[in-house]
Amino acid sequence: MAHGVVVVGTGQAGFQLAASLREAGFAAPITLVGDEPGLPYQRPPLSKGFLQAKVDDAGLLLRPPAFYERIDVRVRGGTRVLSIDRMARQVALSGGAALPYDHLVLATGAAARTLAVPGADLQGVFVLRGLDDAQRIRARLAQASAVAVVGAGFIGLELAAVVRGMGLAMHVIDTAARPLARALSEPMARHLQAFHEAQGTRFHLSAQLAAIEGAHGHATGLRLREGSPVAADLVVVAVGVTPNDQLARDAGLRVGNGIEVDELLLTSDPAISALGDGASFPFAFGGGARVRIESVQNAVDQARCIAARLCGQPVPYAKVPWFWSEQGPCRLQMAGLAEPSDRSDIEGDPASGRFSVLRYRGDQLSAVESLNDPAAHMRARKALAPALAPA
Repeated sequence: MAHGVVVVGTGQAGFQLAASLREAGFAAPITLVGDEPGLPYQRPPLSKGFLQAKVDDAGLLLRPPAFYERIDVRVRGGTRVLSIDRMARQVALSGGAALPYDHLVLATGAAARTLAVPGADLQGVFVLRGLDDAQRIRARLAQASAVAVVGAGFIGLELAAVVRGMGLAMHVIDTAARPLARALSEPMARHLQAFHEAQGTRFHLSAQLAAIEGAHGHATGLRLREGSPVAADLVVVAVGVTPNDQLARDAGLRVGNGIEVDELLLTSDPAISALGDGASFPFAFGGGARVRIESVQNAVDQARCIAARLCGQPVPYAKVPWFWSEQGPCRLQMAGLAEPSDRSDIEGDPASGRFSVLRYRGDQLSAVESLNDPAAHMRARKALAPALAPA
């Protein structure tokens, strides 16, 4: 009797793998197992439309319940995979059951980093990674007067745009000298900073957080090592994520910055694949250097890659990465992967609010950042495909 494919993780990657397997004619059983209750849902709206109550829980769903019935995929939400028995090819589930597999796929994602500072456990301090986090933050926003985000990355700036749209005081704190220091060129990052400042967001950059202060168990503000205290009755910690790789580590799989896979997205066990935010893979356009990419595009394309292999059509994973971020009226789209040292050339007029930054490593185009210009983004993706092709 075929046991089929068991997928650990019910996020974007797990959902796409199940859908792509059925689209390719895969007939064996498929089971998705995830810690979170309910069906797979979209995460990008959690920091935007969901907090604004423009999207409800049902609107987040990637597909309605009938979809999984129609394609015969079992979703076991609210269930933890406790361990992997590689010899027996089965996983142990919370509740005591064992689930056998012919092939196991780890789509375990990543967890939000927390802060090791006094006051991090106060009420009113949150991370934003899953639906339950977003629900708690949305409820708190209805009562808040001032919000602080620790971390000037994409989540922090997307949240800042939402909060200012509600008319609340907004502070962004980061240890770096500018926002999005690791993700964007300086010209694009400074442009976005100026936009947020014009909306009333206050940035505290090159700042060290000493403590989150509170009264009666509730957060009331932040104390920085230098500078004035920051008043805030809602604090969101957005300082990045760490890959959920403990399950793989305990099973003896190769783990580095995430679960290590080869160009076919296979782990060190040929019966186990891994993908998405929690997996590191050899970047086809970077000389084989290992990368771990946190994006919807990467999750979707890697799922399709694994589905093709499981259906007898193996192709090495070699997709140009692309990303997006919506910050109020600013729609930022990025393609490729740049290094901080890559040269930046501006194309268009930043004053118009519609321009691109082309990144170059030597003479080679490495990435393009486009603001409010989807046509330029699509041109960039086409240009990067041959530009980044392996020699």
